[in-house]
Amino acid sequence: MSFTINIYYKGNNGSAKKFANEMISSGIVEEIRSKEGNLRYEYFKPLEDEETILLIDSWKDQESLDAHHKSKTMEKIIELRNKYDLHMKIEKYILDDSNSNDEKYIRK
Repeated sequence: MSFTINIYYKGNNGSAKKFANEMISSGIVEEIRSKEGNLRYEYFKPLEDEETILLIDSWKDQESLDAHHKSKTMEKIIELRNKYDLHMKIEKYILDDSNSNDEKYIRK
C-alpha cells in the first residue's frame, strides 16, 4: 500500500532552505528518487513560514522505505540535518484512490 510522508524541516536563519539546496546540489535527492519504491521526493516552501521547508516523500510500500532508512543515503541525510540543526514534524498519509465523489470539484 503506497503512502506519503510530509516532513516539515524547521531551522533558523534560512538553514532549512540551505539544507534542501544542499540535498539537491549534492545529488542526494536524485539518489533517493532512483531508489526502488520511491514515487515522489519534492521540496516546497510554505508561503507564511520563512524558516520551514516541506518535503513530500511518497513510497510504494513500507518495505521500500525501510530499505531506504537502512541505506548509506540515509546516513548522508542525517549528517546534513545535523549540520543545519533542523527539527522535524512528520505526517503520514495512506493513499486513498476512492475520490470519485470529489471528481466534480477537481479541475484538470
